[in-house]
Amino acid sequence: MNKNRQIKEAKIAEIKEKMQKSEGIVLAHYQGLTVEEDTELRKNLREAGVEYKVYKNTLSILAAKELGYDGITNLLEGPVSIAFGYEDPTAPARVLNDFAKDHKKLELVGAIVQGEIFDAAKTKEFASIPPKDVLIAKLLGSLKAPLSNLVYLLNAIKGKKESEEV
Repeated sequence: MNKNRQIKEAKIAEIKEKMQKSEGIVLAHYQGLTVEEDTELRKNLREAGVEYKVYKNTLSILAAKELGYDGITNLLEGPVSIAFGYEDPTAPARVLNDFAKDHKKLELVGAIVQGEIFDAAKTKEFASIPPKDVLIAKLLGSLKAPLSNLVYLLNAIKGKKESEEV
């Protein structure tokens, strides 16, 4: 086996591993970004715990097909970058979409979220979902509110009965 083939097979294995570990994967066209813009984007993604890579489309397609993601073949056309979110499935979409609002050269192409393939429109919808910790905080807040109201009500009843006894 020649050296070039070994390198390609190693890259395919790397891409497959990243795809398997990822909760959310977002594909984006990045052509036209300046070096400064790309550096800023990579910094924002890193801060959000997202890994950002550019691979050859043919290698990405081969890795995706081996994992059963045949539907992303049409999304991997032209210069495409891949953002891998390992903990929060919406983080790559959220960061890339926020960046794309100010930098029109960046365009979301599609996503794979927990094994399902989505187009650009659905990917933008995922971008509007808050981070996991924010969703948990909202849930806890909504669970806490009725309990707080019950405690307030019981204290008010107790206070009223105590004032009537005096």
